[in-house]
Amino acid sequence: MLSFDTIVAPVTPPGEGGVGIVRLSGPQAVDFLGVAFRGKRPTREMESHRLYHGYLLNRDKERVDEVLAVIMRAPQSYTCEDVVEVHCHGGTQVLRGVLDIFLEAGARMAAPGEFTQRAFLNGRLDLAQAEAVIEVIRARSECAGRIALDQLDGHLSREINRFSDQIKKALVLLESHIDFPDDEVGSLDLPGLLAPVQEASLQMNTLANSFDVGRALREGISVLILGRPNVGKSSLMNALLGESRAIVTAFSGTTRDTLEEQLVLAGFPVRLVDAAGVCDTNDPVEQEGVRRAREKALVADLVLMVVDGSCSLTDEDFLALELCKPDKTLVVVNKSDQAQNCQLEQLAGFPYRVAVSAKYCLGLDGLSEAIVERMNCDNISVGSESVVVSERRHRDALLQAVAALKGFLASVDEAAPLECLALDLREALSALGQITGETTPDDILDQIFSQFCVGK
Repeated sequence: MLSFDTIVAPVTPPGEGGVGIVRLSGPQAVDFLGVAFRGKRPTREMESHRLYHGYLLNRDKERVDEVLAVIMRAPQSYTCEDVVEVHCHGGTQVLRGVLDIFLEAGARMAAPGEFTQRAFLNGRLDLAQAEAVIEVIRARSECAGRIALDQLDGHLSREINRFSDQIKKALVLLESHIDFPDDEVGSLDLPGLLAPVQEASLQMNTLANSFDVGRALREGISVLILGRPNVGKSSLMNALLGESRAIVTAFSGTTRDTLEEQLVLAGFPVRLVDAAGVCDTNDPVEQEGVRRAREKALVADLVLMVVDGSCSLTDEDFLALELCKPDKTLVVVNKSDQAQNCQLEQLAGFPYRVAVSAKYCLGLDGLSEAIVERMNCDNISVGSESVVVSERRHRDALLQAVAALKGFLASVDEAAPLECLALDLREALSALGQITGETTPDDILDQIFSQFCVGK
């Protein structure tokens, strides 16, 4: 275990609350508690992982608050150091007073993510698990939270370690033939060496390809509601949100700017965007709204192209369709509660369709399922055992490892020297090590932990 100074930070967010928690970690954490805490027994006699009632006194021996204090002695703590937590009342002034006591005693205010960084440096978590901590905190849906908890539990790390073990076995075999003559270790069994490497390469590539789903879980799917004016776009947004968020009238052009809202569909976080109606207009305000709709269509993960099923398609419908890419578009045929007069054969280039009635909230479950299916997220469900990559850094490292293994296989075909083959395998191992932290540069580590909140 590494040696550090003692740090302190509030664990609970700022503002008023029933309880506020201040955490210390480091070699003097228990001593600093003993300076200020007055309970029924001295701090040196307090059992680990047990709450004790008492009062916290400042340097003038005045009561700052009535508190509960707990000592978590090393190595059975979050950081593998002596950790102290003081549970006080959640007011801003009380927390400030508790912090001041420990800062005056000699503790240092923790940097963002420093508690988790110490857990990583002391070997309690690898880097992939440490990164999962902040993802658990930021999860915006049940499914995203489950993926983050699985990563914190080591699911991704175990996959990476399994790939590394397969590559290491091949590397050990290669190096034994580099260091010793064939008459001592026998001839090299290349087919037996290649099979596990090829399998690892395929599985790593599959894991890297899960990034699109992982990113959607972490950041949310960007879904744009597009169509001509007065076709029911805002009504659809209100129906999906379950509240009257967008203004709906019988007059076209009611929505003149983009409106964004957050929701969860089938377990996936969604950024829903209602755009201005696409039309050929001379009104400068409507023209700007159409321009913004065009921009949103270019970057959206999915476009819900709304058409009115009760009437024929118009020139403005086709103008809106020109902004859509068929593979990223789901045609929503609105007003399914009325007689249908829309010529769907004119939408042959857009095969993905679903019928709804935004006014009466009909077909919304099918629409939600279709959105998730179109985003290729249907293979990841809440409670599944799938391992998903949600960090771009992890995806890039996996692809680097796959590229190195492809180089290894190409070198085998070219009958390259064994030393060159070993170099390719070491490069793959180095790339995988960046995910779990064995080979991650210090500047990348600092960047990762700086994204954490203070106190975690």
